[in-house]
Amino acid sequence: MQQPIVILGIFVADAAYRADRLPRLGETILGQDFRLGPGGKGSNQSVAAARAGGDVHFITRLGRDAFAQMAYDLWEKAGVTPAVTEDAESYTGSAFIFLEAATGQNAIIVAPGAAARIAVADVEARRGLIEAAGLFMTQLEQPLDAAMHGLRIARAAGVRTILNPAPAADLSDEMLSLCDLITPNESEAEGLTGVKIATRADAEAAADRLIARGVGAAIITLGEKGVLYRKDGQTLHVPARASGPVVDTTGAGDAFNGGLAVALSQGASMERALQFGTAVAGISVTRHGAASSMPTRPEIEAFLAS
Repeated sequence: MQQPIVILGIFVADAAYRADRLPRLGETILGQDFRLGPGGKGSNQSVAAARAGGDVHFITRLGRDAFAQMAYDLWEKAGVTPAVTEDAESYTGSAFIFLEAATGQNAIIVAPGAAARIAVADVEARRGLIEAAGLFMTQLEQPLDAAMHGLRIARAAGVRTILNPAPAADLSDEMLSLCDLITPNESEAEGLTGVKIATRADAEAAADRLIARGVGAAIITLGEKGVLYRKDGQTLHVPARASGPVVDTTGAGDAFNGGLAVALSQGASMERALQFGTAVAGISVTRHGAASSMPTRPEIEAFLAS
C-alpha cells in the first residue's frame, strides 16, 4: 500500500550563464551559453519522488509571475500535487549562476523572493495534508521555524519524518529530536557533529553523534562511496553505482532523497529503500540538470534489475 508523501521546501528558477569571466561593474561581455531551468531542493526532491512513482504533495510559496508558471508546468508534467501559497506582494525566487568556461567554477546570487517568506502560517494551513501523510520531508532552504512546525505536526500525528539538512545550518537538539531520519552529506554531517569524514568509521561516529542528539537514525550520503545508514549501533552501507558516464552531479542528493522517500512510502525495507535511492541518484548523474535529470519508475526498475 502506497502512503502519501508531503514535502515542504522551495522552488527557484535557475538562470545559468557561461562565459570566460564575470563582467566588471559597468561592463557588458558576450556569454557562450545560457540555460533557464527549475531549481530548489524541495521542488527537485518532489519531482524525483513523483517520477519514481510516489504520491507527492509539495508545500511551498510562489509569486504570481512567469517563473511560478514554470513551476506549475514542471509539477504537472512530473505528477506532483502542489500545495502553494501565492504571494502577490513578492516574486518567485531565482538564482543567477555564472559558470567560468575554462574551469566550470561558479559564482551564484540567489534572490529567494516568496520562498523566503514561507511561514508557520503556510504550514499550519496544510496541517490536514501533513497529518494524512505517510511521510513528511523537508530541508533547510526555507525559514527554520516553518520547517520546525511541519516536523512537529508530522511527529504529533505519527507521520514518519525525514530532514535533509541542506544547506548546512546549526540545528537545535529539539529540531533533531523530531526527525526519524536525517540525511546529511559528508560536509553537512561534519557541520552538525564536528566529525570530519574520511572513512566509514568516521561516518559511523558522525551518525552516532546525531543519534545521541535525538534523531532516530542517520543516513549519510558519501558521494561516489555510496550511502551509510546507522541505527542502534548497526550499520548498512550501500555502494554508489552510476548507470553510465557521470556528466553532472547537480541534484544527485535530491534524487536520492526523493527515491528514498518513495521506497519507504511503499513499505520497502531500509536496505531496499537505500538501494532504490542510490539507483535514482545513479541515473540522475548521467544527465544534465537537476529536476530534468530525474528518472522514471521503469528506468529505475530496469537499472536495479541490471
